[in-house]
Amino acid sequence: MATREIHTWPSRVLKERAAPVEEFGEELQRLIDDMLETMYAAPGIGLAAPQVGVSRRIMVIDLSSGTEPEQVLILANPEIVETVGEVTSEEGCLSLPEFSLKIRRAESVVVRGYDREGLEVEVRGEDLLARALQHEIDHLDGVLLLDRVNPFRREIVKKKLKKALAPAE
Repeated sequence: MATREIHTWPSRVLKERAAPVEEFGEELQRLIDDMLETMYAAPGIGLAAPQVGVSRRIMVIDLSSGTEPEQVLILANPEIVETVGEVTSEEGCLSLPEFSLKIRRAESVVVRGYDREGLEVEVRGEDLLARALQHEIDHLDGVLLLDRVNPFRREIVKKKLKKALAPAE
């Protein structure tokens, strides 16, 4: 396993729709392990492959931050098939370091996809898990938190991001 670089805004890979996972072989398993290690090192509770520069529809989530291995969720080619309710809450992102924004999301979701072995799975998520699932699927679709706020707020955050991410002189 290896920690990979997390791509930050305005990296091009973050704005592209990721390609479907077609093979569940050794290369994908290595990517999943690297993504988990990178997520824990960041630290974060979710990570999508585009965030580590790989344009594939694979994501990892662990709300326990590594303390409960049975909580790890790995989904390839996930699709939201049902949403219920709506809630607005502060949300952060490893690709927008040190920023959080109020984002409106479904309160609960049902997501279908494939586990790391390529077996079809269905995941029901509420509250934080629902938010994490929607957030990571957004990454797979090339959507960032910035795309979910009004244009005025987006421009303010972009200016702050440019300043925060500029190389030190």
